[in-house]
Amino acid sequence: MSTLQLWMVAGGLVGAGLACLVWWLVPAHPEPVQALERLSSPVRRTPVPAPVPGRSGLEERLGLWAMRRLPARLWANAPRRDLALMGKPLHVFYGEKVVFVATAAVSVPLLSAVFSRTLPMPVAVPAGATLLGMFLAWFLPDGNLSDATKKARVEFRRALGSYVDLVALERNAGGSGTRQALENAARVGDSWPFARIGDALARSRYSGDTAWDALHDLAAEQGLADLDDLADIMRLAGEEGSQVVDTLRSRSAELRHAILAEDQASANIVGERMVIPSILMAFTFVAILLVPALLRLGAG
Repeated sequence: MSTLQLWMVAGGLVGAGLACLVWWLVPAHPEPVQALERLSSPVRRTPVPAPVPGRSGLEERLGLWAMRRLPARLWANAPRRDLALMGKPLHVFYGEKVVFVATAAVSVPLLSAVFSRTLPMPVAVPAGATLLGMFLAWFLPDGNLSDATKKARVEFRRALGSYVDLVALERNAGGSGTRQALENAARVGDSWPFARIGDALARSRYSGDTAWDALHDLAAEQGLADLDDLADIMRLAGEEGSQVVDTLRSRSAELRHAILAEDQASANIVGERMVIPSILMAFTFVAILLVPALLRLGAG
């Protein structure tokens, strides 16, 4: 890099530092709607599960700093249902974003400096690459969260099919009431879907809510449509005294059919992807056989 380019980089870093300092000194202006939501007591809202032990304290501190200092519109459209499903607080999620952006802001210029030793490039190239890397790094945790929640919802649906069968068995063989059948079925499994349903039912018992309202709130907060259907079925049993054993069994069969259809679709996608390497391998084998012969014909 030339002396002029070094001075330009140094000036840009100093300007960025001064802009960050001014931004940090300017008092934050919270959104009135969000401030009122934090002050008001939520009604029938299932609490977010406790954070996973061993979580990095750096992400928590950076996330809290970002939510205090950065504009509130950055997390206005946060995937709150996905975060609630994974048991991840909002400030930890944005702490991960800050960590990814800081990593991109440091690693991209270092890599550019290493490559500039052998391939000189104008200062606009590493600067643009750094900005692009920071932009992509900001959305990387969203992609990771989306992939994790897709797997978690599939796992929850598989566990829910067994849970519905257990509830039907409690209603038919044990003669249990609506709440008792739901709670007894939740105690049978030791996986996290059973534990989450059991915790929601236990909280509703102490808060005075009905069991189906607890399932409704859990489904609405974490985006679990199948659990919402179960809550509607149990509402009929609790409020109208309907016999729902056959309905529960048919719902369990529908869940299994849906899971089987999704597995078959995934297997078909994987099978289609395997066709491309096979075709490339066949073309490579044919090229290995034909190219030497073509070269000999051309030389002769």
